[in-house]
Amino acid sequence: MTMRSLLRTGLAAFLAAGIGIVDAAGTAKAAKKRDAKEANAKAEPLTKDAINAATFDPQKPAEKAAGKRPSPLLIKVQVLLDRARFSPGAIDGRNGENLQGALAAFGEAQGLPADKTLTKEVFEKLQATSADPVVTEYTLAEADVAGPFVEKIPPKMEQQSELDALGYTNAREMLAERFHMSRDLLGALNGGADLEKAGTVILVAAVPALERGKPKDDRPRDAKAKDAKAGDGKGKEARTREARAKDADAKTSDAKTSDVKNGDAKNAEGQTADAKSAEPKAAGEDAARAKVVRIEVDKETRQVRAFDKEGRLQAFYPASIGSDEKPAPSGTAKVERVAYDPTYTYDPKYAFKGVKAKEKFTIKPGPNNPVGLVWIDLSIPSYGIHGTPEPEKVGKTESHGCIRLTNWDARDLASRIERGATVEFKDR
Repeated sequence: MTMRSLLRTGLAAFLAAGIGIVDAAGTAKAAKKRDAKEANAKAEPLTKDAINAATFDPQKPAEKAAGKRPSPLLIKVQVLLDRARFSPGAIDGRNGENLQGALAAFGEAQGLPADKTLTKEVFEKLQATSADPVVTEYTLAEADVAGPFVEKIPPKMEQQSELDALGYTNAREMLAERFHMSRDLLGALNGGADLEKAGTVILVAAVPALERGKPKDDRPRDAKAKDAKAGDGKGKEARTREARAKDADAKTSDAKTSDVKNGDAKNAEGQTADAKSAEPKAAGEDAARAKVVRIEVDKETRQVRAFDKEGRLQAFYPASIGSDEKPAPSGTAKVERVAYDPTYTYDPKYAFKGVKAKEKFTIKPGPNNPVGLVWIDLSIPSYGIHGTPEPEKVGKTESHGCIRLTNWDARDLASRIERGATVEFKDR
């Protein structure tokens, strides 16, 4: 056999082997795709009835739900945890670190082992917290689809400062955040529903809807009347003490804001808040919410725990806490004030990576503002607890040194916290 023949034979064999490898890879890929399709076909439907009726079955662990579809059981569990104030972060129907942390914290609070997996005992305790449906129908109103929406949120802070508002980019983003859900879950629950049309009926998580602005005093009328009566009965001495306290607050505020124009209160990450929206609450105001007196910020587990004066765990939240570039502080701090719908002012001295501005600039309020919808000001200069424009990344990414929660969790904590509450940073 000539050299040419040998080369031709060898090339043919090589090509044949290559085709065989490609065919094998293609066959394996097709088989994997077919298996996933079959698994999804066997998965429980994502209907209102299926989710509300979901039950724990030890023989079918929800953590290993087939295919890529969200698990009806995990959706139910996440909603129940959210309503019990053991936040799983964005409700997505999937098993992840945020859900595992919430399950462990809830179990521990119930006197059960701090197990990161769903157990029969934990599920029964969760069901006992509420008999209400975990998903419900919602009809889009004209205001939902009218916006106004922002066409696009630019990635650079300098560009964001040029926008009139940092609102939502579309109804899908707004609705997902309003009902504490991931955008993917909202889409999975509602298929081809037109989210841009008023009158469309969609399926959403049955949780307290995210609101804007300062929370209303929603205590029972008898509680409000009791406070009013107590106020009317105060003597001159008591009112004088209150006046002195207000004067002291004003002096403290002036001292802190002397370098900021228009009396804005400056926060840790460069955010500024209008003085009116940042006013600390008077003692006893909104007592139904002001129950948190101590906060633990666990930097290792990326979790925040809120305790009442009796030392009982009242709420749990996943969090993004600092970074190598801008680490979170150590030690303790005090809560000084709360600002709702804050603006954000960047100062070049912060030297954030990727920000090249040489002068200060301000970013307008909105859910896509760098600090979200809430700022909880701490006594340690340049630090606070705040919301985020990217709720699905909370607990999974880093921050610029502060404690970043979802907007709804930051708002929940802000509405329950007492001025002067202790914040403890745990390094472990």
